[in-house]
Amino acid sequence: MTYTILVTAERLAPAGLDILTQRGCRVLFVRAGQEVADIERLMASEPIDAVISRTFELSEQAIAASPTLKVISKHGVGVSNIHVAAASARGIPVYVTPGANAQSVCEMTLGLMFAAARKVSWMDSEIRAGRWSRAQDGLELSGRTLGLVGFGQVARKVATVCQALGMPVRVYDPFLKTDSDLQGAVAVDSLAALLSESHVLSLHVPLTAQTRNLIGAAELAMLPVGAVLINTARGEVVDEAALVDALRSGQLYAAGLDTMAIEPLPSDSPLLHLDNVVLTPHVGGSTPAALAAMARDAATNVLGFLDGKPVPRTSCVNADLLSL
Repeated sequence: MTYTILVTAERLAPAGLDILTQRGCRVLFVRAGQEVADIERLMASEPIDAVISRTFELSEQAIAASPTLKVISKHGVGVSNIHVAAASARGIPVYVTPGANAQSVCEMTLGLMFAAARKVSWMDSEIRAGRWSRAQDGLELSGRTLGLVGFGQVARKVATVCQALGMPVRVYDPFLKTDSDLQGAVAVDSLAALLSESHVLSLHVPLTAQTRNLIGAAELAMLPVGAVLINTARGEVVDEAALVDALRSGQLYAAGLDTMAIEPLPSDSPLLHLDNVVLTPHVGGSTPAALAAMARDAATNVLGFLDGKPVPRTSCVNADLLSL
């Protein structure tokens, strides 16, 4: 049996597309410039069996519009652009590709950490402006405590590297199992306890109702003065107005952000005018290697489900729908 698969992007890496085309699937893409309403019309007019969700929103209306839709797989792990409740109401499982981009996001986290601590972007701009500014050459990370909010695959990789640098690592994750291997890190039992110890705070949580604005003015004030904040998770996890205030006041030494509350970042954002912020356009998981792995895993997820083959329950965000 062949299937019709919608990819909510302009393209899919060959590692995933080849799996689908070799199977004889009809693969549809969303063109640049199309909007959520266009996806809803497409879902209503085509016999779509599965969606591989990338950049565009998969709305409640789009899911409701497709009577043939059977499964959704996120190209990545963040499902904030998928109306999971609408899928669950229809009995449609939503899968993710955990670990596929973990190495790339880990390396971006580390890159932002080094760049923020050593003011790399600021010094680069100074040289390009004709100035040889050597008076502010930044922080040494060794001996500073790294606090990790969330301890999934990305955070674990970050912890391993940072411990090798001589950074003690503390972890706060309310979903951490009691028998988890912390790999030398130390778990704390509250966010407040983590913040009070963290000279560098790195965020590794999904966007949920509980994590939206998780880090606000009160939380930033709990950090040691001169701390560094790194966010490669979701921009909405941080209250950006409070972040700007903390960066201006010196409560934070610097921040490295791969994600922002509004993307693309608006031209009037005060973050653009702060010398102690390093910004990247949500590309932590967008290396060719990571894109290939996510495409492959997403294609495998949807075909496995459609063919009735085992797909890991741990990859399903609404696994209560699946038969035991």
